Amino acid sequence: MTTESRKIYFNKPQLAFRYIAAHTSVFVGGRRVGKSHGLNAPWLLRNLQHMPRSGGGIVGSTFQQLLTRTLPGTLKALADQGFKRNVHYYIGRKPPKAVGFKEPVIEPVSYDHVISWYNGSVQYLISQDVPGSSNSLTLQYVMGDEAKFIDFEKLKDETIPANGGYKGPWKNSPWLNSMLFTSDMPTSKKGSWFLSYQDKMDPQVIEAIKSLLKTIYDLRQKQPTAWNQRRIRELSLQLAKLRSIAVYYREVSTIENVQILGQKYIAQQKRDLPPLIFATSILCIKPGKLKDGFYPALRENVHFYTAFDNSYLQGLDYNFDKAQQQSCIQDADVDLTRPICVAFDYNANINWLVCAQQQGIKALVLKSFYVKYQRKLRELVDDFCDYYRTHLTREVIYYYDNTALGSNYAVSDEDFASVICSQFEKNHWQVQRIHIGNPLKHHEKHLIIDQSLKGQKYLFPMINEPNNEALKIGLENTGVKVGPLGFQKDKSGEKLAETEEDLLEHRTDGTDGFDTLLLGMFFHPQASHSGNSGGSSAAQPV
Repeated sequence: MTTESRKIYFNKPQLAFRYIAAHTSVFVGGRRVGKSHGLNAPWLLRNLQHMPRSGGGIVGSTFQQLLTRTLPGTLKALADQGFKRNVHYYIGRKPPKAVGFKEPVIEPVSYDHVISWYNGSVQYLISQDVPGSSNSLTLQYVMGDEAKFIDFEKLKDETIPANGGYKGPWKNSPWLNSMLFTSDMPTSKKGSWFLSYQDKMDPQVIEAIKSLLKTIYDLRQKQPTAWNQRRIRELSLQLAKLRSIAVYYREVSTIENVQILGQKYIAQQKRDLPPLIFATSILCIKPGKLKDGFYPALRENVHFYTAFDNSYLQGLDYNFDKAQQQSCIQDADVDLTRPICVAFDYNANINWLVCAQQQGIKALVLKSFYVKYQRKLRELVDDFCDYYRTHLTREVIYYYDNTALGSNYAVSDEDFASVICSQFEKNHWQVQRIHIGNPLKHHEKHLIIDQSLKGQKYLFPMINEPNNEALKIGLENTGVKVGPLGFQKDKSGEKLAETEEDLLEHRTDGTDGFDTLLLGMFFHPQASHSGNSGGSSAAQPV
């Protein structure tokens, strides 16, 4: 039997990370800099092999994140190194006795969310949207991918305390109770918690590790005398002690991996991403503080939420392909028995649909959709209907103002409202039309929505963050100006041609659909709350 060998390329930042091998590591890297292949997978492999029969934790903000982003990339990287599922490890079930895996020192109570390895090591999948997923665990190490989405308070209160205590047979390992957090550069204060590790890193410790590594390497190049071997052992013990106290923080641009990605990829990302996202996700540059805009009361930790249906995701038995299929069946916030409120924004080059449902005093913004250029309103409606194809009542409450009437520059020969209604009906959805009149003046709209965001009046807007990524960027970057009509939303950018650094979907168009939706739900609550398809006194048929 022959053993297949293959060469695996590591870029310079990945090699530095692996050789320094600090106890606590925080790696802030641009997209595709190689976090899964060059950092996460080798780190997990080192810990599980160096500490056999130990228990580690893999932390994610949601189970959906673990299932669709963290695990597929990490396990693919392990597969590239020869480690195969159901051969070297099992996920979500106890390994069969016939395979002869060793037992972990601390047996899991349940194997539902556990990766079990051939040498008895286990890794617990810890999802922050599953209450108590860190409870009663005793961990020897913790890894968090996409750290900018991890809730630090939950991490500090629930998971980090589990990463300590029992030292077992690994007490001399420099990586006992070690931690690794990887992410691209965060754009919000809430997601910036791990940047503080830069101040916790002692550069002298890191330099001492590098110096010891160089000395040990030089000794190994010489004749293997008894003195050399003894000296290498002595220096290796010093190295282990330094590693056990070291904190390593590194920020790396995607450009560092250009030999693998190519210059074309960097140019494409510069073309396709808005300047803020390109700067943070590719160049790994800390964002500056944004000025107050049209939605100054909007708060990351107040108005945004995640809501995945973990019972559905957990029922997939770690089938990563099924987990990638997008539909409302993964969403826990939508009520499939009640109508969905929708509003649109209409433009020649980009059209938006924003949808929500009322839940008590909250207006839950479930998801937003947009289409560009050749794809118009009919395709936009089709996208919505496909995503919500499992909805039981197939009914929408359509809020629109006078901008939807008598116009056709986004379609052919019908006005927007007629096209939208006919396309919903073609998809076998019922439409309740709610005409809300003339658009409000900007300063009036701003006051109403600002009061709602502060919880002073009207419904309280809550936005499903993963389902509204482009809309979130628009809301957070919508400026204001003083024009002939007084205080206004700055919509000047909408008239400009799309460029590499200024994409249509990150401008103010989507925020107008958001505004119309909220105003409709605020002032016509009977329709949005009851979902009576027979019409209401608030409706003004056209």
